[in-house]
Formats: sequence, structure tokens, C-alpha cells
Amino acid sequence: MKSFKPLVPFLKRHLGSYVLGVLFLMLVDAIQLIPPHLLGKATDDLKNGLMTPKLLGLYAAAIIGLALAVACGRFLWRMNLIGASRKLEMDLRNHLFNKLLELSPGYYDTHKTGDLMAHATNDVNAVRMFFGPGIVRLVDSVFMTLTTILAMIFTIDFRLTLITIIPLAVMSFIINRFGKLVHDLFKKVQEAFSSLTDRVQESFSGIRVIKAFVQEEEELKNFEKENTKNFNANMRMVKIWGLFDPMVQLMASLSFTAVLIYGGIMTIKGNISLGDFVAFTSYLGMLIWPMMAMGWVINMMQRAAASMERLENIFKEIPEIQDEDPIKINSLEGHITIKNLTFRYKKELKPVLSDINIDLKPGQTLGVTGRTGSGKTTLARLLLRQYPVPTNSIFFDGIGINDIPLKTLRENIGFVPQDSFLFSDTLSGNIGFAGNFPDEEIIKAAKLSAIDKEIRDFPKGYSTIVGERGVTLSGGQKQRISIARALIKNPRILILDDCLSAVDASTEEKILMNLKSYLSGRTSIIISHRISAIKDCDEIIVLEQGKIFERGNHEQLLEKGGIYAQMYRHQLLEENLLKEA
Repeated sequence: MKSFKPLVPFLKRHLGSYVLGVLFLMLVDAIQLIPPHLLGKATDDLKNGLMTPKLLGLYAAAIIGLALAVACGRFLWRMNLIGASRKLEMDLRNHLFNKLLELSPGYYDTHKTGDLMAHATNDVNAVRMFFGPGIVRLVDSVFMTLTTILAMIFTIDFRLTLITIIPLAVMSFIINRFGKLVHDLFKKVQEAFSSLTDRVQESFSGIRVIKAFVQEEEELKNFEKENTKNFNANMRMVKIWGLFDPMVQLMASLSFTAVLIYGGIMTIKGNISLGDFVAFTSYLGMLIWPMMAMGWVINMMQRAAASMERLENIFKEIPEIQDEDPIKINSLEGHITIKNLTFRYKKELKPVLSDINIDLKPGQTLGVTGRTGSGKTTLARLLLRQYPVPTNSIFFDGIGINDIPLKTLRENIGFVPQDSFLFSDTLSGNIGFAGNFPDEEIIKAAKLSAIDKEIRDFPKGYSTIVGERGVTLSGGQKQRISIARALIKNPRILILDDCLSAVDASTEEKILMNLKSYLSGRTSIIISHRISAIKDCDEIIVLEQGKIFERGNHEQLLEKGGIYAQMYRHQLLEENLLKEA
């Protein structure tokens, strides 16, 4: 099928496992054809009075020997076929995870986490099921059907076999119609599961907000709504699948009825022996499994095809941000030039930043402030090239940002975002996330960000495991650990995006004092609503509606009496009121 074309390289690499698995499976199926024949022979020997204890023992030993051979063969085909399918599952998950890491941040603005999780679980598992158990059942159904029918024709009677397999022709027509319906329904099942997963993930992530606003009942209603959609989608699938088994059983019953009537007459007339009749019914019983297995195969194949289509949509995604023809450069000096930068997230939207011009020389510090939504964070993200940067608008050391390898650009920049994300790891693991750093460097970075003392107060110190997203820490502690994580990289350029908002004034002052010596010789950009964080910068710009409304140093901006001066007076008044309180 076209949906499975991307898996061809994997199947070629593991062709040996699949071939061996199929050979062992066919061997097992062939061995299973022998016991009915032995049973028929034993029946005739008993009827004709030829059976002796020794002969009976030989029949029993032969059946036991065949059972042992089947057991060994089953182990070998399982290790090869099911083992190969598990490798496929592992490869698919690795490939999916690698692809998701490659995709630009903008991709995650439009795709929900729950949907991506459904791809990594249900969709990958559906593909594995077809290329493991599905292949087993496919080989079983085809090989067992053919060999059993041949055994019935050549060892018993052609006419009786022909009457028996007529229902199979009807069954093949039903299976063909059944397959397309399953494919369409399973797509809807996967989409419903994705929506449900996303609802659960979002609710768990925001559980504290839900409880703070007493919205448990409302969230439960929303979950029940999504759960009902998922249930209805699965029930539509169950109804169609539920019709299949009764149809198979009906076809099987018709075959058995035909054997009972026509085969019984042939036995009475002496056209076939009683042993042949017993063997034939045993063979017919062996045909029921392949008939049912074919339905399972169609079901698995259509599910896998639907899931593979969903996965392939991700694999085909081209990262919005990627290296095209970068120059060879390993380090940056830190000279940042921004020329006439205008940026919008989508063509149809108004610009987030308009006509931005900045010239920040190595070792200088730029302060950026402005009202919420003025474009401060967007500017920081463009410097990291997290979004497409217009050509000839941002330069590092005179080189266009789009010509610098992404790895080089981001390795030379230490970035602390607004939302301090921590992993479910130790405190030292979070601080040293960017590489393998010795303990002394981790402690040094923690001291610079004024978090060392608090870490040492924890029962396990730097070995303390933080909760998911750092939930066990305060907002200020998370911010300071994020700062330490950026400082330990020893970057040429440091960008702090409003990362001191959750710390008190005295701690902020301590961190800024620590950073003064650290920032010496480094280019730094400090984005903050607090004037106290940026007042010592070499240059300060005030953004208003995406444009540079004011610029200058602290004293110059105060003299202008504009937005900056107004913000400074308000914050000074707040500080005085807090001191008096």
C-alpha cells in the first residue's frame, strides 16, 4: 500500500528477520496439517481392528513430537516477526521524536501536545500491530487456507472440498468492502483519541488554575464531552467490526452443514472412509481460523494505514527554521546590528515589530522595556532565530543571521525566557542542562544567580528532584535556576527576557550586582518591566506598539520625561509605599 512506502527502508534492513519468521511460521502451519491426517488414519485402524497398543503408542508419540516441533517453531517465528515489529516501533518513535525536535517553535503554536502524544502512542502502536501480529495472521490465513484446501483436495475428495469453499468466495467479497470502511472509521477514532488526550494533558497541566477558580465540575463536563465523542467514534467502529465475526461464523456454519450433509452421504455410500470424514472435519475446523484471521488482518492493515498517513504528515513537515547554506563559523564576537527590522507572524497580520534599528557593540549592554505586547519577547526570539527572520535585517559580527549555522548561533547565546521551564530532574541537572559541567561550575553559576544558599537548604541540596515543570519551587527560584542554566554556558551573548519579575527587589539587586562582573566583555540584552534592572545599561530602548519610541541611557530618558520617565516615577512610588507599609 502507498501509505507504507516510507517503511520500505526499514523492511529492507530487517528483511532477513521477516523471511526467517515467515519460513518458521509456514513450517509450523505445515506441521499442523499432519495431526488431522494421523487422526483419520488412527480412526480407520480402530474401525478396521488393526489398532494395537504399540501402534497406538506410535500415534501418540508422533503427535507429541509434532507438538514439540510446533512449540519450537512458534518461539522462533515470534522472536523474528514480533521482534522485528518491536524494532519498527522503536525506530518510528525515535524518528518521530527526532522530527519533533527538528521542527521550529512556530509548529507548536498550531499543534496541540495531546495530539502529538497520540501520534507517539496509538498511531505508532497501530503500525507495529500490523507489521507484527498482522503479518503473522496474514501468512497464517493465506498459507493455512491454501495448504489446508490442497490437503482436502488431494488426500480426501475434490467435490467435497469444492462445496466447502464456496462460502469463502462470499467471504472475500465481504472482507473487501469491510476494509475501506474500517480505514475511514479508524481515522475518526484516532482523531477523537487525540482530542481526548489533549483535553487530559491540558487539564493536568492547569490543575492548579482549575482548583483556584473552583472549575472542577466544568472541567469534568468538558472531559465527559470529549470522552463521549471518543466513545461514540469507537462504538461506530465496534458496530462494524461486530458484524464481521457473526458473518464468519455464519459462513463456517454453512461449510460445516455442507460437510455434514454431503460428506455424511459420501461416507454412508462408501465413497470416503469414516477416517477421511473425521480428517476432513478437522481440516475444515482449521479453515475457520484463517477466515477469521483475514478479517483481523484487514482491520489491522487499515488501522496501520490510517495511522501511517497521520505520522507521515508530520514526517513531511519542513522546519520553518533550518540551515540552508550557512557559512563555516564556530564562534561569535557579539556585535549585534539590527537594520530596519519589520516582522509579522503571518502575512495577513499587522507587524509585531516595525523599523527596528539597533547597533550593539561587543561588551555593551542593551536594556529593553515597554508595555505588555510591545514586541520585547518577539525581538529576543528573533535574535535566537526561533521564527523566520527577514533577510538583511539582523547581523552578528556583520554576518546575516540566516547565514550563521543555527548550532553556532544558539550555542553562543545564553537565553533566559519569561516562562522558566524546568525538567523533572535534579537541581544540578537543570542548571547543567546545556552540557556535562563539573559540580564547581554548577555551584558557581548558582551563586551568580543568588540561588546557591536556598539549594543548600533543601534536604538533598543539588541532588533534590524538582517536580514536573519545577512545580515544587517558587516562581523566583525557578527564574534563578533558569538564569544559572544560561550563565553556566559562558556565552558571548546573554539575553535575559524579563526573568527577574518573580524575585523581590533585594534579590534582584544582588543578582544584578553579581552579573556586573560576569557581563564584562559580553554583549547582553536585558528585557524588563522594572527600571531597576536596566537603568545601568549602556543604552535603553522603549518599545511601544512594536516601534522604538524612546532611546538613550537612564539619565537621558529621564530628562525626556516620556514613557520611560513615567514608568520610573510609578515604580519609585510603589517602592516607597512598600517601604512605608
